[in-house]
Amino acid sequence: MSELILISVFGENKPGIIAELTARLTELLNEYPVDILDIGQSVIHNHLSLGILVSLPAEPEAGLQPPPSSEQVYKALTSKATALDIKITFSPVSEASYQAWVEREGRSRLILTLLARRIRAVHIAEVSCVITGAGLDIDHITRLSGRVPLHSGREATNACVEFSLRGEPEEHFREKLLALCSALDIDVAVQADNLYRRHRRLIAFDMDSTLIKTEVIDELAELAGAGAEVKSITEQTMSKHLDFGESLRQRVALLKGLPETALVKVADALPLMDGAERLFRTLNHLGYKTAILSGGFEYFGEILQQRLGIDYMFANRLEIVDGKLTGRVTEPIVDAERKAGLLRELADREKIALQQTIAVGDGANDLAMLDAAGLGIAFHAKPMIRESAGQAISNFGLDSLLYLMGIRHRDAQHH
Repeated sequence: MSELILISVFGENKPGIIAELTARLTELLNEYPVDILDIGQSVIHNHLSLGILVSLPAEPEAGLQPPPSSEQVYKALTSKATALDIKITFSPVSEASYQAWVEREGRSRLILTLLARRIRAVHIAEVSCVITGAGLDIDHITRLSGRVPLHSGREATNACVEFSLRGEPEEHFREKLLALCSALDIDVAVQADNLYRRHRRLIAFDMDSTLIKTEVIDELAELAGAGAEVKSITEQTMSKHLDFGESLRQRVALLKGLPETALVKVADALPLMDGAERLFRTLNHLGYKTAILSGGFEYFGEILQQRLGIDYMFANRLEIVDGKLTGRVTEPIVDAERKAGLLRELADREKIALQQTIAVGDGANDLAMLDAAGLGIAFHAKPMIRESAGQAISNFGLDSLLYLMGIRHRDAQHH
């Protein structure tokens, strides 16, 4: 029977100390017939911790000298750690405890991403309470955002912490997290920690109120003198009270006679959503395929496609005759089902599994696309849409999507 020992090392983090410490301790362990069952290391500020779980055989192997006692191993390691000005402790681990730990390896894994302007103790406390109440274990917690300057303004920062969870959550886990987001002005996303999560390859976006901060059709309607009427129809459509295709025809009809120059005027003032340029700069650098799948208008989609370097763009085309809008839109209309179908077509064209896709949108006509994607994100959406979508971001810019993809701040900031 083997003796299991957890070796815990901690102390001040100095340049090169972790590599030297790891090398010296494992070199010493190599002098004994031990197996390393697990190893992990972390640094917070200037404090390091290193853990090594080893198995020390109690009986000699054939033809070998008897193994050393645990006391001999402790003494040798303590001497080495002391020479490096590092503290070391030893904890025996029972075989039953180790076996239970091994069996937990087979439980389902989840990634929970917590976004806040600054991470407060209450955020960690409340999220951890929900995790515990759902019957889940926390394997580890990692900061994905950059280091926080002490004197930066609250609005100038975004902070992100990622929890690796294990287990099957109880039924109302996501509902409780959604309520927590509303109460604390944070965003929390939960997704399966699987192979697809680490290899997303295609990201599709709605345009109006997602890539840009406005609904273009509302802006055009103001210029046509039909602002209030069009806005009312838009709101009913986004809230699922009207069929998208029919409502689009009604709204476009109210634009009849608007000169084509009005499109130029609106295009010149398109307000990009916060974080859009940083997001696409990073996605393009890393080789992701991107798409606009919009119920808005092709004219504006083409401008955004060129500005942000987007691979694909599908939107509705306004009919223009003699320099004026006719009040008609070219069929087929890009509606909810068309968006979901286009996402599937693009995934197939790029030879990408649908589970490797991400879809981002804010309205009812985005739900089918969000549901079809491997990761569907309701972005700054109305409550009904947030509740129906798998994930939601309500308080932060588009570049926060990078955290949901597991991309750290330091990996994205130079692109």
